[in-house]
Amino acid sequence: RVLGVLPEAPLVAAAESIGELWYRFAPSKAAQARANLRRVCEGLDEQGRGTRLARRAATDPDALELLVRRCFRHTVRYYLEVAQIGGVDLQQALDRVVVETPDAVREGLQSGRPVMILGMHFGGIELPAIVVAHLVGHRVSGPMETVADPAIQRWFETTRGRVGVTIVPVRNARRTLLAALRRGESVGLVNDRDIAGSGIPVPFFGSPAPISPGPALLAIETGTPVYAAAGRRIKGGRYAGKVIAVPMPAEGTRRERVIAITAAIAAAYETLLADAPEQWWGAFHPIWPDLVVGAGSGAGPGAGHGGSRGRA
Repeated sequence: RVLGVLPEAPLVAAAESIGELWYRFAPSKAAQARANLRRVCEGLDEQGRGTRLARRAATDPDALELLVRRCFRHTVRYYLEVAQIGGVDLQQALDRVVVETPDAVREGLQSGRPVMILGMHFGGIELPAIVVAHLVGHRVSGPMETVADPAIQRWFETTRGRVGVTIVPVRNARRTLLAALRRGESVGLVNDRDIAGSGIPVPFFGSPAPISPGPALLAIETGTPVYAAAGRRIKGGRYAGKVIAVPMPAEGTRRERVIAITAAIAAAYETLLADAPEQWWGAFHPIWPDLVVGAGSGAGPGAGHGGSRGRA
């Protein structure tokens, strides 16, 4: 409650300072983010897209380390936004979110039909979620891991419920989400990490990464269109929102369609990450099986940096 009413600028400065300290005292997290972000930047460079810093980070260790440090800062800013969201109303959210893909928003979110909106552990989620719930015009259900602290869990349920988002426990989420779609409600999923361990390996920045097939299965069973979306932080305390339609194959076996949709989701995530890979706080977690830091030898690919961490 206190963070929700204090001036934002000093809070952001404090969050970034905490992020810097966290970076210095969490070498294993930094190593995992470094390995993942290196692959992202190398992939973007090969594709000929991405920010100038990201493409430089494909070959420059200092540029890569700067992205890692910024990733820590953005993660702490996300936690700050979670705490502040109780004091944000719809108009404030609309004023601060700049929609970069108005055609996709009109076609998908404002169509009046239920849609599936897929996001990542990326950028800002809280304010963009308020805008998404407003645009679709009906409640949005989304699964979430249960937080150990009951008070914090209630906080999530209350603040997100106030803006039209219904939190669904991860356990038995598929049945609940399927019922919501059949009632004409929309569904939101954060799907860049294979938490359940049931992911299908699909190309992701040039290497196979397990992505949950859950959204593809729901889409096939209900005929619901799928959109990938993200809100990245930009200057002036605002967010740039982007929505991408995920193609739905009309032919093929059920398995072939599930794989095709899941691969298309991963491709959409590549496009969203290209705008600001340093805002992908999912990078702190294992994404690719061959880049799990701490597995096997204990170092993992990309764990080392040649001693330039302090200069980045």
